[in-house]
Amino acid sequence: MKQYKHSVSLDIEKCKGCTNCLKRCPTEAIRIRDGHAVINSDVCIDCGECIRRCPYQAKKATFDHFEDIDAKKYRIALPAPSFYGQFVDLDDVDYVLQGLLDIGFNDVFEVARAAEIVTEYTRRYMREENVSYPVINSACPVVVRLITLRFPYLCDHVIPMMPPIELAGKMAREEALQKHPELKPEDIAIVFISPCPAKASYVKNGFLGEKSHVDYVVSMSDIYFKLIGVMKKNVIPKAVSQSGMIGMSWASTGGEASALFNDKYLAADGIENVIRVLDEIETGHFPMLQFVELNACPGGCVGGVATVENPYIARVRLQALRRYLPVSQNRLEKDDNEGYPEEILFPKDLEYRPVGKFDEDLSTAMQKMSEIETLAASLPALDCGSCGAPTCRAFAEDVVLGGRSVDECIVYMRERISELGKNPEQETDQSSGEDQP
Repeated sequence: MKQYKHSVSLDIEKCKGCTNCLKRCPTEAIRIRDGHAVINSDVCIDCGECIRRCPYQAKKATFDHFEDIDAKKYRIALPAPSFYGQFVDLDDVDYVLQGLLDIGFNDVFEVARAAEIVTEYTRRYMREENVSYPVINSACPVVVRLITLRFPYLCDHVIPMMPPIELAGKMAREEALQKHPELKPEDIAIVFISPCPAKASYVKNGFLGEKSHVDYVVSMSDIYFKLIGVMKKNVIPKAVSQSGMIGMSWASTGGEASALFNDKYLAADGIENVIRVLDEIETGHFPMLQFVELNACPGGCVGGVATVENPYIARVRLQALRRYLPVSQNRLEKDDNEGYPEEILFPKDLEYRPVGKFDEDLSTAMQKMSEIETLAASLPALDCGSCGAPTCRAFAEDVVLGGRSVDECIVYMRERISELGKNPEQETDQSSGEDQP
């Protein structure tokens, strides 16, 4: 299997070996070893929860830097809808778009434009026959990766439609080539301004194994501080924005689902809530739902770890901005009210990619599973994290599969020492072995 390229990493020098990240990692990808955290790249989903929880800033997100992008290239900025919610007293998104041009971008293509098109195509998809309900959105790469790792029966529920970031990158390059026929595709640099590291990982690994239409992913906070110095409120910008209320709504939880004009939907945010909802869907607890919108970050993309503003404040600002926008500026042709182009669909089916198999041999795997269950039942079930694992169950797996010692459980050792203190002859008998008369 091709190694997954991550955008969440650890700075060992800053790590103190506390258990904040250990306890909050949703996929139990973190262990404490030799006084610092260790991230299992096979299980990590780049949700950024460890970055959010680390008090020592030892976890970090890796993005591209705007200064490192070849200045000779025709650089197109792709601002996410959540970007507009970062600015105080913003009453016109054109100020932001003009600011992006002022700091060195040659053109701007709003991801909100692509989001409105994806919304229209999603409505059409859900009117088709043989759709696996509930349909799960594909815009959050954390959710998509989580499903491929842990929820095999939900892979065919994910809408097989490219997310707005991908469609925006594709459309931005095509429009640039039309406006500037002297350019070649490789002369264009598509730069997404991201609220989270998961989008950076998504671009690094490609769109389901194929090269992404986006070339670079820069941090939203990085671009924000560059814009503050150039955005001039006393100069009225040109009206260039081509997105509406629907596209802007994708920035926060419920915006994507509510635009489908379908009441049978559920919208959830926060990775722990997402996992809970996926568990419920897999066990058939939501038979009435037709669409499920899931966002790993609290509040939606406005809650990404690369944002600047409090997600709730950002959401309020976006609500104010939407009041002055049309519903959509990207409605499709009236005579084209059915179907969607093939190029907007996934290049291949979403596949379940299990990790952490107990063993390739089924009988051996069953034996190890039995050993794990037995050991887990003997542990104190406190999930204290002192052993370096997030739960007693995870520690039992580490002992059986990873060669750890059960003596690393402090509570287990304390009880054992206490028993030996009450019955020292037991230790003498065990140490003497066959030498006893």
